[in-house]
Amino acid sequence: MGRGRAKAKQTKVARELKYFSPDTDLNALERELSASSSSREAEHASSEDDQGDDDYGDYEKWASGDR
Repeated sequence: MGRGRAKAKQTKVARELKYFSPDTDLNALERELSASSSSREAEHASSEDDQGDDDYGDYEKWASGDR
């Protein structure tokens, strides 16, 4: 038996997670999102330089059987 205590603890934790809403630092979130989007844009721009204009070059090789 012994599962009663574990289940009660899980229920308590789940209830706390469901109903507890911590204060969100929206300024920090905005900084984090803007930093990740700018780095993602830079990464995307550098990968476009490597690929050229054709985004499906590898797919065309695969589809034609020239793997």
